[in-house]
Amino acid sequence: MVCHNCGREIKVIGKIMRADECPHCESDLHCCKNCRFFDPGRNNQCSETQAEYVRDKLKANFCDYFEPNNRVPLTSRGGAQSVQRDDVRKAFDNLFKKK
Repeated sequence: MVCHNCGREIKVIGKIMRADECPHCESDLHCCKNCRFFDPGRNNQCSETQAEYVRDKLKANFCDYFEPNNRVPLTSRGGAQSVQRDDVRKAFDNLFKKK
């Protein structure tokens, strides 16, 4: 799965429990933003129609329908995406340096 907060890949062995945290950034893993059913465009931001409403999508919850996501978040803090962005910026700047 991929952490919604830092964007790093997490090896999941077994079921993710409510108290589990990301080993990289310590954010809650069993939360809506890390679930494969999380969909900001849907009612209650969830594509699972039987799931109960969860107020805070970033905090751990007791949802029985939780399944780890396997996608990279659109917005992430850090991780591989920020490194890649920095590399692209450096390459762009190097195009205009005088030799």
